[in-house]
Formats: sequence, C-alpha cells, structure tokens
Amino acid sequence: MRFFLTFIFSIFLISCKPVSKSKSIKGFQLGTAYIIKHDAQKDNNSLRTDIDSIFFKINRSMSTYKLDSDISKINNGHEVKVDSFFREVYFKSDEIWKLTNGAFDPTVGSLVNAYGFGPNKNQFNELSSKQLDSILKITGWDKIYLNDEGVLLKNDENIYIDFNAIAKGYAVDVISKYLDKTGAKNYLVEIGGEISAKGLSPESKMPWKIGIDNPKSKLFERNIFDTFSLFNRSIATSGNYRHYRVNEKTGKKYVHTIDPRSGYPKESNILSVSVTANNCMTADAWATSLMVLSFEKGKKIVEKNQDLEAFWILSDGKKLKSIYSSGWIK
Repeated sequence: MRFFLTFIFSIFLISCKPVSKSKSIKGFQLGTAYIIKHDAQKDNNSLRTDIDSIFFKINRSMSTYKLDSDISKINNGHEVKVDSFFREVYFKSDEIWKLTNGAFDPTVGSLVNAYGFGPNKNQFNELSSKQLDSILKITGWDKIYLNDEGVLLKNDENIYIDFNAIAKGYAVDVISKYLDKTGAKNYLVEIGGEISAKGLSPESKMPWKIGIDNPKSKLFERNIFDTFSLFNRSIATSGNYRHYRVNEKTGKKYVHTIDPRSGYPKESNILSVSVTANNCMTADAWATSLMVLSFEKGKKIVEKNQDLEAFWILSDGKKLKSIYSSGWIK
C-alpha cells in the first residue's frame, strides 16, 4: 500500500501526575508509523496481536506492494471476489467520485505509476500528449464495477486501482471500531497522520490536542502551524509541499497530486488541506479530493456537507494564508 509523507502530528498533553490507565501501542504498518493511545482494559500484548491481525487482513485485501493481495491480483487482470474491507472502501470511493465529479478516482494509479510516483518509485517521466491520451483511456472509475457476486470487473485489464488516498483512513476506522468493542472509552488512533480520537486524553483529561504541520518546515523537522482539539472526530491531511519530483533536464517540479480528469499533476496555490469528518476514511478521501479541486469549488462543497469541515493552507508565493470552513472548531 503506497502512502505519502505524514502531514499531521499528534501532540499529547501530558499532566504532571502519571495516569495508570494510559497505555500506548506503537509500530510500523502500511508503509508508515502508527501509534495508538487508549484506556482499554484488555492487556497491550493481546491488543497488539489483534491489531496486527487487522493490518494483515487490510494488506491482504488492498496493498499494491503485496503481489498476492486482492488488489494486486485485480490489477494483474484476474477476476477476484473481494472481501468486506475492499467492498467498504469501494463503495465510499464510488460515493466521493460522484460528489467530486471525478476529482477523486482510485483508477488514477496508472497515471501515478507513469509519472514515477507509484510503488516501484521509478524515475520521473514527463509524459507526451500521446502517452497521456493512452493512459487516460485506462483511467476512470466508471470503467470498473462490482457485480452482484462481489467480483470486481474492469472494462480493460490494464486499469490499475490504487486505494492509497482512502485505505489508510479506513484502517484507522477499523482499529477504532475494534477498540470500541474492547470497551475503550478514550483513545487516539494515528496511522501516518490520519487520526481518529474518542473521548479525552487520559493524561490531560481534555480533548485530544492535534497539531498541523507547517508547510515551510524542513523534512523531519517538527514545526507546528496550528493546533486544535479533536473530540469524537477524525482528521486527515493531504499536501504537495514535500512529495514531488523534479525533471532533471528542465528543473520543473511536479507534485504527486494527479488530477485524474486531465491526467496532469495538479498545480495550485493550495499547499495542504486538513479535513475533519465523522470517520477517517471519509476525511482521508476528501483531503485528497480538496487538493485536486480548486479552493473555491472545494470550499463550496465543504460548506454544503454537514459532516465535513476543512482547513486550507494557501500560498501567494511569499507568505502563507490559512482559511477555515465556517464550522471548524479550534
């Protein structure tokens, strides 16, 4: 499963007195680091075993890095009856593809690979108009469908599906639901920057405090642009300011966000977008979508959707500007 750089960091407010109820699990899965802070009564070793099993199943379903995963088999031209994980992500993708008029499209994988941003991390390629036209013929969510038997079918065997922009958030949701079943009342689940928070921080007895990365901070430097509280909500962030490729001959920079409608890397004054929603899968997909859509169109959609709130960081070339949707709560 291909995941890009983390753009959100969790800031945990630590009280002076240690709290025995606070436990944490850390690790590396889905190509990125994760941390889970919780007050579940179940012991950490059992929790870790169960959570590792969840990651294993999600990878087996949707990892483009694993040759024997369902999505890899589908991308290689096989007809596969997909599991419940795949189906949930498929139907959410279908919903957001329609709402964005194609700005969100997991079949953009062929374009991502062609430009050199895919799992193989090939050298950057500047596509000719002929190459682009050819790839666009095998791009389009309406060229795939899930039949009544749960088998994913494609109009062209060369169509490449990549759930990178939604599956990490989905994994956060699955683990959050698991923690709910264990009886956890307060927890924070973060996988590579996609976050769901429930209740209060066991240390501070306050809502979980989240920091949003400053687009001008250096790689691996922790520089927070803004902070806010997250209570029984999820958040995801997408950005272009770090993950890009440069054409060595021309020096032109190409960002990793590809507009699946035009086939070109998306250029705009939007450096990053953070989205909060009732679940992390939704937030994750919309964070990517709002990087593709213009700021004006994206903000209009967010203001009409009662479940979504968003925070944009824009640049005029000299300074940064932050804009919040009307319901964003700091």
